[in-house]
Parts: sequence; C-alpha cells; structure tokens
Amino acid sequence: MSGAPALDVEVRRVGIDDPLAEPLVRELTEEYVRRYGPEAHEEMTRYPADSWTAPHGLLLLLLEDGEPVAGGAYRRYDERTAEVKRMWTASAHRRRGLARRVLAELERAAAGAGYRRIFLTTGPRQPEARGLYLAGGYTPLFDVDADPLTVGPLPFEKDLP
Repeated sequence: MSGAPALDVEVRRVGIDDPLAEPLVRELTEEYVRRYGPEAHEEMTRYPADSWTAPHGLLLLLLEDGEPVAGGAYRRYDERTAEVKRMWTASAHRRRGLARRVLAELERAAAGAGYRRIFLTTGPRQPEARGLYLAGGYTPLFDVDADPLTVGPLPFEKDLP
C-alpha cells in the first residue's frame, strides 16, 4: 500500500488505552528505541494518560477499513499553546500524506479548543518529521543549518488561526 494516496479515512478520537491506539504506542516505541536506544522507551510513558484527553488534550487516529494507519496527539503546554506529540504513521502506509492529514486535524482541533499556538519537538534522528514540520509551515526554533545531532531535540512552533 505504500505510495498510495490517502483516500477515505475515518478520523477518530480515542484514549491512549483504547485497543485501537495499541499499534501507535507499540510501533512508535519500537521506532524511538531503534533510533535512540533503549532509554527512548521512557518517552512513551513520560506523560499521564489523561494528558491526551479533553478538555486540554486529544489523541486521534486515522482509520482505514477500521484499522489505524496514522495518528497523533496534543497536550496542554501552556494556557495558549498545545504541544503536538505521538505523531505516527504505520510503516506500511507511509508516503501517502497521512501525517500531513493528522497534523491538520490536530491543528484544527487545538484551535477549536481555544489554543492559539502549536509547539512541538522532534528528535534529531527523524529527518522525515523535520521535513514534515518545515513543509507544514512550522517555524524552526533552532539553526536549520546546524547538524541536527549537535542541536538535540528540534523545537518548532506555529500560530493557529
């Protein structure tokens, strides 16, 4: 399926403990550990489950034929800012525009919840995420010409309408 366009997908809000979120949690954890080592496993348990629930947070999935193919979340960063976390696309469904769709849905939901700004960080070993955020109109809060491995986490921001 890789390379196929993102067709009709269902957007569903779920809790982090919902069985539909299991592939996101599992695959994202595996990806972090593969790129950053065993200590990266802690990233997936850093925040309490209610971080991703209303009124201050959200976890959403894109479902295709009832199966999760992509997802992401935001949590309250401060009074006016939502922090995007847990961006994920199933490895078999990459290069279809699904991550762009998740990001757009998160931005829309955050604006609807009263947030005026999105903040996020991505890891220095995730060039595809860096490219997604730059292409999505996010402002890098780091020197884009520097070697990402010398910067550490790469912060971005974007004002919401």
